[in-house]
Amino acid sequence: MAILGISNLKFGYGDHIVLDGVNLTLEQGEHVGMVGRNGQGKSTLMKLIAGIGNLKPGSGQIQLTRGATAGYLHQDPDLDLNRTLREEAATVFAGLDAMHQQLHALTEQMADTQGSALEKLLKRYEKLEHKMQAAGGYAVDHQIDQALHGLGLGNETFDVKVEDLSGGQKGRLALAKLLLTEPDLLLLDEPTNHLDIAGREWLENYLINYRGAVILISHDRWLLDRVVSTIYEVEVGRVFDYPGNFAKYTELRTERRMVAQRVYEKQQDKIRQEKGFIDRYRSGQRSKQARGREKRLERFIDQKQVDRPLELDVMSLDLPAPPRAGDMILSCEGLSKVYDDGNKPLFKNLDLIVRRGDRIGIIGPNGAGKSTLVRCLLGEQQASSGETRLGAQVQIGHFRQTHADMAPHLTIIEYLSKHVPGESGQIARNLAGAFLFTGDDQEQTLGLLRGGERARVALAALMAGEHNLLVLDEPTNHLDVLSSQKLEEALEMFTADREGWGEKTRGGGTLILISHDRMLLDHLVDQLIIFDGQGNAKHVWGNYSQYTQGELTPTPVDVKPVKTKKTASKPKPQPKPQIQSKPKRSGALTKLSMEKLEQRIMTIEQALSDIDGSLADPAIYRDGTKVKDYQQRRDALREELTPLEEEWAARG
Repeated sequence: MAILGISNLKFGYGDHIVLDGVNLTLEQGEHVGMVGRNGQGKSTLMKLIAGIGNLKPGSGQIQLTRGATAGYLHQDPDLDLNRTLREEAATVFAGLDAMHQQLHALTEQMADTQGSALEKLLKRYEKLEHKMQAAGGYAVDHQIDQALHGLGLGNETFDVKVEDLSGGQKGRLALAKLLLTEPDLLLLDEPTNHLDIAGREWLENYLINYRGAVILISHDRWLLDRVVSTIYEVEVGRVFDYPGNFAKYTELRTERRMVAQRVYEKQQDKIRQEKGFIDRYRSGQRSKQARGREKRLERFIDQKQVDRPLELDVMSLDLPAPPRAGDMILSCEGLSKVYDDGNKPLFKNLDLIVRRGDRIGIIGPNGAGKSTLVRCLLGEQQASSGETRLGAQVQIGHFRQTHADMAPHLTIIEYLSKHVPGESGQIARNLAGAFLFTGDDQEQTLGLLRGGERARVALAALMAGEHNLLVLDEPTNHLDVLSSQKLEEALEMFTADREGWGEKTRGGGTLILISHDRMLLDHLVDQLIIFDGQGNAKHVWGNYSQYTQGELTPTPVDVKPVKTKKTASKPKPQPKPQIQSKPKRSGALTKLSMEKLEQRIMTIEQALSDIDGSLADPAIYRDGTKVKDYQQRRDALREELTPLEEEWAARG
C-alpha cells in the first residue's frame, strides 16, 4: 500500500523551473535514496513533501496517506536554547510526561476515595496506564540515551545548554529528536553531515531496521548501498527511479544512457535518410511521394522523436602528474599532542614513516585529533613532544575543512589566479569552468558561496598546483555523489604507479586522507591510522573493509605495503625490525649540517628525476653512447645518494 503519491508536480521560482512534472509512488516501509547534482531540486522536493517553508507546488498533487505522519530533518533546527541537551531531547515525549503527571495525580486521588468513585478512578488509571505503555512507558529514558549516544553525544554533553553546543552537536541533537518521534515517513536531508564513522554506522543500523518509509538524501555512498532498495535521481526537473541500491543505480544508469544514445542515433540516421530522399525528389516525377514522406516525417518528429541524452555537468578533476619526490615523504618519531596541562592527550608516542606512493587514511571519532595530527606532521602546529621531518622535494597540497585561507572579498577568479601565478587569468577561468563555475558565477565573491561551492573552489586551486603529497581533510563533506566519484577517480590515478613520460606522465603521488566517507576509504587507502578518542592512535595496514572485519595488520616500521587497485589485499608483512640504539658514526658526512645534507639529497634526486625523464623518451635510444652515459651517471648518483639518505635517517 502506498504511503505517498506525487503526480505531475511542478515548482519554480519565477522563470526558473526547479521541478517539472514529477511523478512517484512510495510504498509503506520502503526505503529510497535521492541523488543528483547539487542545485537540482532534491531538498526542494523534500520540503514540498514535508509541507514546510511556505513552499507550495505550482501545479500537481502531493498525497500522504490519511493519518500518516511525516518527519523532516531541518538544516536549521528549532531548538530551545535555554534547555539542556538532555531536556531538549526529552521534549519529544512531552505527551508522555503529561501522562506520568496525570497518573501521579490519580494515585493521590485514589488514596482518599472509596466505593464506586474509587472504581471509576481505577478504570481511568488502567486506561491511562495502557495508553502510556503504548507510547513507550517507562523505557523512554533508555531510548533517549541510546539515540544520543549512538549519534556521538556522550553523557558529558547532557547538562550543556543548547545555546552552548557547537553547530555539529545541535545537528545531531535535531536528528536524535526526529528519530525518536518515529514518523511513518522519515525525510532525511544529508543526516551524516556531522557524524563520524561510529555515528554513521549507528544510523545505518537504525535505518536498516526502521519499519516506516524513508527518503534519504545523502552523499554517503556506503550508507546508500546498505539502507535503500530504490534510488530516485533528480535531474533537469524530473525524477527517474532505479531499482536497487547505489551500486546497482550506477550500473543501470550507465546502461540506460547507452541505450538512450543508441536509440537517439538510430532515429537521427532515419531522419537524415528521409530528409535526403525528400530533398532529392522534391521536384520531378517523384515529388508527390516526397511530399507524402515529408508529412510523415513531420509527424514522426513531433510525436516520436526522442531528445538527445543529456550530458550532465559534473566537475572535471584531472590532477596533473606530480613532480617526483624523494623516497621518504615525511616521518615522525615519538610524536605526542596533549591539551589541558597534560590531562587530555590526543595522541602519544606515534612513530610513522610515509614513503612515496603511500595511501594512508586517518579515521576516528570527531574531536579525537585527526586534523591536529596532520597539522603537526606538516609543521603547521607545534607538537607537545617528538620530532617530524619532511622529505626532499615534497610539494604539499592541503585541503582543509574550514578553507580559512579563502578571503571572503576575493572573487573565484581572483582566488584561483593566486594559485596559478604568472598568467593573465584565462587558465583560472578555464579551471573555474571545469568545476562548474561559468559566466557571471566566476565573479562571485567567496564569502557568498555555499559549502559545496567553496569545496569545489578549493579543489580547483589544488588542481592548479603541482603537488606530490595531497593531504585531504574531509574532501567529500559538501560534494554530491557524482562529484565524490569524480574525486575518487582522480585520486586513484594520482596515487597509481608512475608511468609515461613528459606531459603523459601519470601517477606516483602520495595521499593522506582524513575522512568519514567509508567508500572513499575502502577504494583508495591501503593503510590506516586509527584514533580511539582516548588519546591513542595506531598505524596498521588495510582498508576500511578489512578494519570492520578485523583483518588489519600492524605495520612494520621499514616495510612498504604493496599497492593494489581499488581495494587492498591483505598484506603480508615481514618481521618488524627491532629498534636499536643509534650506532656511532664517523666520516665526512657526519660533519655536514642537516641543511647541507638535505640540500645535497634534493640536488641528487632532482638530477635523478631529470635522467629518468630523458631515459623515458624512446628517441634517446637511437644513440647508444648517450644511453650508456645516462645510465652510468644514474648509477653514480644512486651510489652517492645511498649513504646520504642513511645519514639523514640516522639523524631523524
